[in-house]
Amino acid sequence: MTQDPYEILGVSRDASADEIKKAYRKLARQLHPDVNPDPETQERFKDVSRAYEVLSDPGKRAAYDRGGDAFSQGFGGAGQGFSFTDIMDAFFGGGAAGGQGRGPRSRARRGQDALIRLDVELAEAAFGVTRDLKVDTALRCEACEGEGTAPGTSPVTCETCHGQGEVAVVQRSFLGEIRTLRPCAACRGFGSIIPDPCRECSGDGRVRSRRTLTVKIPAGVDHGTRVQLTGQGEVGPGGGPAGDLYVEIHVEPHPTFTRNGNDLHTTVSLPMTAAALGTQLTLPLLEADLPQSADTADGEKPATTYDLDVRAGTQSGSEQVIRGFGVPSLRGGRGDLVVSIVVDTPTRLDPRQEELLRELAAIRGEETPTGQAEAPHKSMFGRLRDAFQG
Repeated sequence: MTQDPYEILGVSRDASADEIKKAYRKLARQLHPDVNPDPETQERFKDVSRAYEVLSDPGKRAAYDRGGDAFSQGFGGAGQGFSFTDIMDAFFGGGAAGGQGRGPRSRARRGQDALIRLDVELAEAAFGVTRDLKVDTALRCEACEGEGTAPGTSPVTCETCHGQGEVAVVQRSFLGEIRTLRPCAACRGFGSIIPDPCRECSGDGRVRSRRTLTVKIPAGVDHGTRVQLTGQGEVGPGGGPAGDLYVEIHVEPHPTFTRNGNDLHTTVSLPMTAAALGTQLTLPLLEADLPQSADTADGEKPATTYDLDVRAGTQSGSEQVIRGFGVPSLRGGRGDLVVSIVVDTPTRLDPRQEELLRELAAIRGEETPTGQAEAPHKSMFGRLRDAFQG
């Protein structure tokens, strides 16, 4: 090859590395044997590849600019070869040309995240709780301090890759010798070998053990909420940093209350007479599991009951909302307590009760109710639909 590499690639002598790469990429697409298989095009593609190897290597380019013969050793000759990584670098923006690999990989790697389930009561989810959890996980080996080597020993450089973690595999092709880098099988890419591994962890740098964690569950969590504990997961191989631990909350059913978002719902049954005349009920509230001496922020004992005034004439199925007695929100504030009223109709009457009810019916003119049919109550969406259809 006696042509000027600058002329072959069609760039000026002061062209930048990006300009040289761009010119090579353009010509390689046009002249690649998969696109133009004729022998003349293949030879030109070789020339372009050789020119790019010279100009993409700062040392070779400087030698050529000083008047040296950058092609004296040729391509495919002893000690030289066209690296497949050169083409990959040009097309995909890899590392510097010349076949530089990534080097040995570290034995220390981040550990995996862990997930455990925690069953809590509704009050614990609403007001928060602190729990001690027993977790089976990977911990740093104390015998070797995560190094994986027996006491008094250390890793030795791999003789196969000489500490590089990679070996070159050379294959011949019409381009000459194509050289690719692969992880070293002898050291698994670490660049070193542990001749005498730790007996406690078998060279992994970690051991499995059970430990106890104190977990603080914030007030307002719901069923399915995951609480993240950073750095409390499994320790990584080689004593690497630990992953995260996720605690998934499962809220157990409550005998009195159900939860909808931050609102609590409960149902109260009333006798027919109490619903008609009105009354006052003492409702139990959802309580936090607090010590007997615990006070609220204002110094008062937390409320455990609420006096609910039921209006006269309350109908079965109606709801009364008690503001601010629901579940605390994770973002601040608190939901409501929604009380649904169910009116019980008596099924067994003694003669005196039946006599009084018949007398009441006569006074109200209800001895023979008409039972007139009425249209069912429509929801807001039903009314909107009718409005658009009308």
